[in-house]
Amino acid sequence: MTPAGYHHGNLRSALLAQAEVALREGGVEGLSLRQLARDLGVSHGAPARHFPDRQSLLDALALAGFESLNAQLAAAASSAGTFRDRFDAVARAYVSFALDHAELLNVMFTTKHHDAASTQLREIGSAGMTTAQQLIAEAQRAGEVRAGDPGVFAVVAQAHVHGLAVLAGGDMLDGRDLDTVLAAALDLIWRGLATS
Repeated sequence: MTPAGYHHGNLRSALLAQAEVALREGGVEGLSLRQLARDLGVSHGAPARHFPDRQSLLDALALAGFESLNAQLAAAASSAGTFRDRFDAVARAYVSFALDHAELLNVMFTTKHHDAASTQLREIGSAGMTTAQQLIAEAQRAGEVRAGDPGVFAVVAQAHVHGLAVLAGGDMLDGRDLDTVLAAALDLIWRGLATS
């Protein structure tokens, strides 16, 4: 029986959606084009029309993941409020995505840094960092963030936020509430960036 999510003509989209489900359930090791075909009720060779091999599927998943993450980060960066409010919104959007799509995020970064990664994947994989960097640079021009390389500041901020997301996803916050820990982390990061 063909799953309700698959309709003739949109096999590529259905494969990507089912691959995300498979990632959540079994990690990247359990991702198989043959199994995806079985799950969707199509012939085992049908996925090859869209993804000739597993790596091409992973590349497509990474691209789609970065597009989704980047859209969320851009929306947060352009939201209403102070620079601090917008900075916090970007960080919270990242943590939310990381927790909701932990396996996908791992695929995204692993694939982006793969030797054979396409220029398109590398560019789209860097867009989220560019969003954070631009927000910091804008805050510098407004006199709210101290002088320095906004790219370095963005990397440092992401390292803290990503690390916290990994700890939360692995249930390693020693029973502490994520919102409380994230608020404290963002306060510390912002104090390090702010001019006063």
